[in-house]
Amino acid sequence: MIMETITLGQSSIAVPPLCIGTWAWGDKLFWSYGSDYDEKQLKEAFNAALEAGTTFFDTAEIYGLGLSEELLGQFMKQSDRSAIIATKFGPLPWRFTAQSVSDALTDSLKRLQVEQVALYQVHWPFSFLMSQETLMNALADEVQRGRIGAVGVSNYSAQQMQEAHQILARRGVPLAVNQVRYSLLTRQIESSGITATAKQLGVTLLAYSPLAQGRLTGKYRPDSSEKPTGARSLDPQFSKAGLEKIEPVVALLRQIGEKRDRTPAQVALNWLISQGNVVAISGAKTAQQVQQNAGSLGWKLTNDEIAELEQISRPWLH
Repeated sequence: MIMETITLGQSSIAVPPLCIGTWAWGDKLFWSYGSDYDEKQLKEAFNAALEAGTTFFDTAEIYGLGLSEELLGQFMKQSDRSAIIATKFGPLPWRFTAQSVSDALTDSLKRLQVEQVALYQVHWPFSFLMSQETLMNALADEVQRGRIGAVGVSNYSAQQMQEAHQILARRGVPLAVNQVRYSLLTRQIESSGITATAKQLGVTLLAYSPLAQGRLTGKYRPDSSEKPTGARSLDPQFSKAGLEKIEPVVALLRQIGEKRDRTPAQVALNWLISQGNVVAISGAKTAQQVQQNAGSLGWKLTNDEIAELEQISRPWLH
């Protein structure tokens, strides 16, 4: 299967429009790694992803406190296929020098067992004691050193993205991506100017939580006896009223999916990718989840279907 690709901003890095999110890899706090699933399942998921052509993985130094990167590094070493890795730097309060950025990158590269990471992103925009100027210049230095292929940011507003873009441009380095929360149930980036600014600057959007924590999979129904567990059980969005509110969107996903022999989740991911300039990051802990996600590729929603989904999800624009 020839995988369509999308180029990250104005970098030279081409990736599939679907990325495998690895927040749950090694994370005990949110995802109970080690009890419901372990390294064996994750390795199978990694291999299934390469098999399906979804070779792009997104991690962060903070995921599983470094364990996510370590596991990815291990799996890559044991595989004869190549993977494209994106990881993230956390601008924590005690990191206020360019050297601290460089040191964090060194640690990530060690855990990943690589000389260069394709994409290095700033995890969130809080600059405590380090200015954007210092941070972006430190990242530009690393691009020139060859330890980063492209620079990205995450959770940046339109204005913050513009500022980062400007500082990097002075160094001849393009800002490649902004990783943001984006799904049919979280479309604020369209109304807040992030989408338009990204387009104007040539920045690709990486969409995290593309299935709205599973609410777009059709698994959770207002009339179902199966109750959400873990953190979801405390989230009002998963209450009966919360699920009733999104039912029209989920019903349309089901309806389109049935026509095309696809799941609601595959339709929701395809809608995101069809926005253009968007890569969907879908978390996966098992080979089966990877294969299900990959079912969102290799076909296209019609313009009418895209328009219907856009129309029904308008309440979530703001």
